[in-house]
Amino acid sequence: MAKKLKQFLAQLEDRLPADLLRIDRPIDPSRFEVTALLQHLENRRQFPALLFEKPLNLHGRPSSFPVLSNLFATRERCALALGLDPKDRALPLSLEYARREERLIPPVKVSAREAPVKEVIKCDKEADIYEFPIVRHHAMDPAPYIDMTPVMKDPEDGFYNLAFLRNMVKGPRRLGIHMSPRHNWQIHRKNEEKKRPTPVAIVVSHHPSFYLGALNVSPFGVDDYARVGAIMGEPLRLTASETWGEDFMVPADAEIVIEGHVLPNVKEVEAPFGEFPGYYGPQRLRPVIEVTAITHRRDAVFQHIFVGHRDNWILGGIPKEGSLFNLIRGIVPTAKAVHFPISGCGRFHCYVSIDKKIDGETKQAALAALAGCDFVKHVVVVDADIDVYNEEEVMWAVATRVQADQDVDILKNVKGNMLDPSQTDDIMTAKMIIDATRPAKRPFAARVRVPEEALARTRIEDFIPPAILDRLPKT
Repeated sequence: MAKKLKQFLAQLEDRLPADLLRIDRPIDPSRFEVTALLQHLENRRQFPALLFEKPLNLHGRPSSFPVLSNLFATRERCALALGLDPKDRALPLSLEYARREERLIPPVKVSAREAPVKEVIKCDKEADIYEFPIVRHHAMDPAPYIDMTPVMKDPEDGFYNLAFLRNMVKGPRRLGIHMSPRHNWQIHRKNEEKKRPTPVAIVVSHHPSFYLGALNVSPFGVDDYARVGAIMGEPLRLTASETWGEDFMVPADAEIVIEGHVLPNVKEVEAPFGEFPGYYGPQRLRPVIEVTAITHRRDAVFQHIFVGHRDNWILGGIPKEGSLFNLIRGIVPTAKAVHFPISGCGRFHCYVSIDKKIDGETKQAALAALAGCDFVKHVVVVDADIDVYNEEEVMWAVATRVQADQDVDILKNVKGNMLDPSQTDDIMTAKMIIDATRPAKRPFAARVRVPEEALARTRIEDFIPPAILDRLPKT
């Protein structure tokens, strides 16, 4: 059975009932009210997914599309999205993603009659993105933004590429689009050189495993529809688009798809926009999308990512953990885990644990991490006794196993990320490797440990009543 968003929401309410809150009070997403509520919860260190059932649309009228946000703000929910037990949120989740990413499952085609995303079709002047409850995120954002996944198709080799790219609302049928010089940018550049518009379909809402799959880091040329199918664990169902027919296929089971053209050699002012590092991306001239059609389910949900917060950082990190684990393990077979912590915005910090046998393996693992993902800025390699999903342990290893003059390497003039506000060059950055492993060639102090035998015979419940334990504060 094809995976559906509402199916997952029902599963979430069943398995993790405290993780989904339904808000039935009217709210205006374009006036920062959605993100204000999310920020209040974040300040309390609470990260439920929120389903706003009575939002206003950009016309200021009640919308028929509920808004879903913060869905990816916990690893437990991401594990559930891939069909795992929520308790498998750490290494098992990374390893399962890595296992699935080694495969491709080709998509299957279905007719428009079989495609739920075709239940409502609006083309040309009937297509109006103002009917959606689009979120305005942060104080300096000049407009509401759609922040989900545009799909493009390579004009030469015919493969599809998905990426999370921001789309600024400029009018009822006009969007701005920001593309870093990566895969979708390359596809648009090929078309623009020949003065052709670039077909694009923005997949606004789908099952969360679709979006986890969309963030794979496969090389340019791998068909993302097939890779997403592998991550979802089933063939992705596709149907012909309204604008280009079978020349451009769109996900049949999506909630909402917006079709359009990225116009060649047309650029307009776009941004500032609060981006994933937690800073505003600067205002620049960027390409423009002319919307041609909107299709959606009759009871569609409008999905949203809380950019620059945990919702964005956890979603961005998990797919890269799997990819890099596969890569590093091929070079250093004793690799145990890879983690992109939220402290690095889910992209800039990478923690790697290895069961080191010889000293050179540390540098090999770190270099593989830097080569395998150009987002990575700082790599910390630790021993297998360190839990990379517990940042306190990683920082403890840095504090007690690192001599800066011997264990820190700086690589200058390496390709970075355009949205890193610390860069003084548009592209070039410096990257750092920290070897926080114990040396293999000389003795090193042992970690303190309470004897296992003492832990086994001294049960906490025998000394502190459970009712008191439950009342103790957690830090």
